[in-house]
Amino acid sequence: MKNESAKIEPLRPKRPCPECGRASARETYPFCSPRCKAIDLNRWLSGAYAIPVKEEEEEDDPQRGEPG
Repeated sequence: MKNESAKIEPLRPKRPCPECGRASARETYPFCSPRCKAIDLNRWLSGAYAIPVKEEEEEDDPQRGEPG
């Protein structure tokens, strides 16, 4: 048998840690350590990260100049 281990591809590509840039670890993917994972979680929970939301305009908005 030939060396088949060279043909095996990892399920997830190796990526740098989004917090510090070091190589990610399998146990804490995509982070390199539990510390970086906790830092990111804290940012989400404290509201440092926010998903932008577009407020819907009311149909009868008098500033648009359209008859309502």
